[in-house]
Amino acid sequence: MKTLCRLIVDLFTALLKGKRDLILENLALRQQLAIQQRSIKTPKITNIDRIFWVWLSKIWSYWKSALIIVKPETVVHWHHKGFKLYWRWKSHRAGRPTTDWELIKLIRKFQKENLSWSPQRIQGELAKLGYTVCDNTVAKYMQKHSGDDASRQQWLTFLRNHAKYIVGIDFLVARTIFFKAIYVFIAISHDRRRILHFGVTLKPHSQWAIQQLRETFAFDETTKYVLRDNDKIFSDDLKLHIKRFGLKDTPTATRSPWQNPIAERVIGTLRRECLDHMIILNERHLHSVLDEYINEYYNVSRTHMSLEKDSPVHRPVQTNGNIVSKAVLGGLHHNYSRVA
Repeated sequence: MKTLCRLIVDLFTALLKGKRDLILENLALRQQLAIQQRSIKTPKITNIDRIFWVWLSKIWSYWKSALIIVKPETVVHWHHKGFKLYWRWKSHRAGRPTTDWELIKLIRKFQKENLSWSPQRIQGELAKLGYTVCDNTVAKYMQKHSGDDASRQQWLTFLRNHAKYIVGIDFLVARTIFFKAIYVFIAISHDRRRILHFGVTLKPHSQWAIQQLRETFAFDETTKYVLRDNDKIFSDDLKLHIKRFGLKDTPTATRSPWQNPIAERVIGTLRRECLDHMIILNERHLHSVLDEYINEYYNVSRTHMSLEKDSPVHRPVQTNGNIVSKAVLGGLHHNYSRVA
């Protein structure tokens, strides 16, 4: 800005000078510019300099003869660039309104959760939610996918659609105070992560395992698939009983516990949150501990990330009343609720 003001002052000063002095001063300035041009290959030009030369080119016909630091075509390019910036600024002031970022995220959410939906289908759903937007705008902000992805459901969707028909069964071993092994049978539903049944014994055998199946599935009309590993306790007689209950026996591959993940996960939870903190005296004591943990805490109170922070037995949200706690297993865990 100071440079531009100085140039304006010099211009008015030159108008007041005589013709001879003006010619000599012009010659001196050109000589100094020639020296500077030899010293500096690329002069530093600011936006104020560009504006000045664009303005001068509009009011002085012989501006090209006085231009040394850049080519005349450069000044014309500056003018065109400024013209584009002007129209861009003007179009943003009074043009098509921009699409709200929240609406763009909602469009992509609909697309992600419904891979087969077209832009017109998403536009119709948005209209029912009070959003006024054309289908071309919806198509503009949809993420591009290959043709096969549009008709391919996600694995998570597939598993959710079948989870209520699957029950995983497995065994864990707990040690008593005298290091004896006690075997625990666990049956857990994949749908709500609910432990349907557990059994405890010192001497596991096929008939005992069959009895656990009877207690788990005798009145179950939902389960279609039983997921298990290849433990020796799963005898041919037990497999036959699984089929008699109208269930499909689904064993995992050898040494592949990850194929029965829900059962493996709950066994780890039972150890970390219960058994690792207890000294088991005998079979009866272990049954009492697991019964209290599962039926008074795990199934009815413990929240799960996979259930959107709900418990296996749906736990309603309470907003009124004082918060009270109930100790489970002597205070190892607590249940919280509100009372009037």
